[in-house]
Order: sequence, then C-alpha cells, then structure tokens
Amino acid sequence: MTVSRVINTPDRVSAHTAARVRAAIEKLGYVPNLVAGGLSSRRSRMVAAILPTIAHAMFAELVQAFTDAMRGGGYQVMLALSGYDEVTEADLLRGLIGRRPDAMLITGTHHAAPIRQMIAEAGIPVVEMFDVTAQPIDMLVGLDHAEVGTAVAERFLNQSHDSFAMFAAGDPRAQVRRRAFTATVQRAGGAVLADTILPAPSTIAAGRQALRDLAPSLTRRTALFCSSDLLAFGAITEARVQGIRVPDRLSVCGFGNFELSATSEPAFTTVSIEGRAIGANAANLLLRRLGGDPPGAAAHVRVPFRIIERASG
Repeated sequence: MTVSRVINTPDRVSAHTAARVRAAIEKLGYVPNLVAGGLSSRRSRMVAAILPTIAHAMFAELVQAFTDAMRGGGYQVMLALSGYDEVTEADLLRGLIGRRPDAMLITGTHHAAPIRQMIAEAGIPVVEMFDVTAQPIDMLVGLDHAEVGTAVAERFLNQSHDSFAMFAAGDPRAQVRRRAFTATVQRAGGAVLADTILPAPSTIAAGRQALRDLAPSLTRRTALFCSSDLLAFGAITEARVQGIRVPDRLSVCGFGNFELSATSEPAFTTVSIEGRAIGANAANLLLRRLGGDPPGAAAHVRVPFRIIERASG
C-alpha cells in the first residue's frame, strides 16, 4: 500500500518514506504495471498535452512548469506536437483520447466543431491555453491576443509614428494580434506599409526575408511589430545588412521576450508573457479538478502581459 501511494499519490507519504521506497524501486529495477493499476482504479495517472512546438522558449518553459507540477501531483505527462497543423492536431487528439488519459492540456481555442465534440465527449478535464474565448470547452488559461496587438499599436502611436508594418506567422493567435494591431493603426489614420503573413512556426530567416522585401518601401521612419521575437531578430539583422538604422528609421517590437531579444544588437522591445505561469496555472486547474473540485469552480485564468522597452524604439 505504501509503495502504491508513493507511485500514485506521493503527497500522502512523508518525504523520508518516499525516499526509502524510491531507493528500493531503483535497486530492484521495479516497473509498476500502470495498465493494470489503471484498470483497477479507472485512473491512468497520465495527462496528455498537445502543443504546436517546443522550439520556442515560451512553450518550453510552459511545458517544464506544467510537467513539474503534474509530476508533483502524481501524474506523468505525455507530450505531443502538432506543428500548427489542424489535421495533425485532430489525429493526435483522436489517438491520445483513445489511450484514456485522465486529463488533457491543449493549445488554443480555435478548434473545428468535430474536434470540440470529440474532446467534450471524452468526459475528462480539459484545459485550453494561450487564448481567450467566451465558450471554452472546459477550463481556460488564456491571454487576450487582441489586447496585445492593440497595446503595441497604441504604444507606437503615442511615439508619434504614422508609418507601420506587421510581420505575423499564420497561426491563429499571431493572426489575432496582427488584425488588432493593423485595425488600431488604421483607425488612428496610420499608413500600413506591409501586412505580411508568414509560415508558422516563425523563423529568423523568414524575418530577414520579410524585411528585405519591405526595405524599398521604407522611405520614412516606420514602426514594425513582429508576432515573434524570432521574426523581430531576423528583421533587425537584415536591417543592419541593408544599412537601415534601428531605431532611427525602423522601430521594432517582438513578442515572447526570448533571450535573444535582450542580447540582440540593438536589444529590442518585446511583449513578455510568463510561459511558466501559464503552465503552472493549467496544472493547478487540472489537479484541483482531478482532486474533486466540481466543474466551473475557478475554471478561467487570465494571464497578463507587459511590453518591455529596449533600444529598438
């Protein structure tokens, strides 16, 4: 019974006892039969997480925080990557639900009706993350991307810019930021020189090429918002090659607050999102529900953002 508690509900065992049991497990090479345990308890002790990528630091931090918290609650995390592809996401969901996880973490709220129905009919706790919506499937840890786009546009407008550009990846969240940014600029009478949609996931090379294409149009000082720090870094790199001074002729703001945003030359302004906070909040919601909280109890968490101002204007 004590061994079972250490494996399944470690929070119910003292640290000293848990250490002794784990030492014995290590020495004996013991591997518990989780399938048999799941059949008897109707719990797999496994949580599935679907993310578009872990190549970006923000998602990597999120996964680490989520995994650490779920492991602390006695659950293992099975991670799957969709690559920003809806068909791949649907296939992954179907395959993972068939393995009967105890709960799921999925990215975004933009799901086709059949996918939403499949998730709802699985009858397990689900957290959608990184978006906001008035009709979540179950629980939500979200960020309002329209607010982000509006805030960046207003910041540039307050700096007396009247010429603007947008480089955005084709994923749904980047597109929400793009639309809000350009709409805010246009309402204020600003000129949008480029509204460029690029493949997801974002790359430095794509940012360089987009800036190379934009360069002939930069006849006056322009404010550029990039949906990812990778695009922003590529744009700044290409601007330097083209002899376009930042921030004298081109002001740049990225998204994500990756390490390279602070170490670039010049360091560039970016929107900071706490990836670890998203992962930790998602795990907290799931663990509370799995622990007996009823549906609807504190099920929505709004994650804040902030603009970090640096030398790129």
